[in-house]
Amino acid sequence: MEITRREKDKIVILDINGEIDLYNAPEIKDVIAKLIEEQKYCIVINLEKVSYIDSSGIGALISSLSNLKKYQGGLKIINVAGSVRKVFELTKLTSFFEIFDSEDEATAAFK
Repeated sequence: MEITRREKDKIVILDINGEIDLYNAPEIKDVIAKLIEEQKYCIVINLEKVSYIDSSGIGALISSLSNLKKYQGGLKIINVAGSVRKVFELTKLTSFFEIFDSEDEATAAFK
C-alpha cells in the first residue's frame, strides 16, 4: 500500500494505492495521527486505486474519523468502487461515512 499526500485549500487529500489490510491498516492511523499533530483536521481519502479492504482497514478509517471529530474535523471518502464499495455497503458504513464520487464534491462539503 502506498499513501500519497497533497493539499487543496487547507484540506488534505490522501491517495491510497493497493490493498488495505491487517498488515498496513495501522499506517493509515499513523498518517492521520500525524496530520492531527499538524492541526490538519479536514481529510479526504481517495480509494480509487484500492482493490481490497478488510475489517482492519475499516477499523482504521472509523478510528481516524472518531479522532478527527474530537477536533471538529472530518473524514470524507471518495471514489469507492467494486469490491471495496460492497464492503462499505454490506457493513452499512455508507451511512456512517460521507462518501462522494468526486474530490470537488468532498472538498466542497467541508465548507
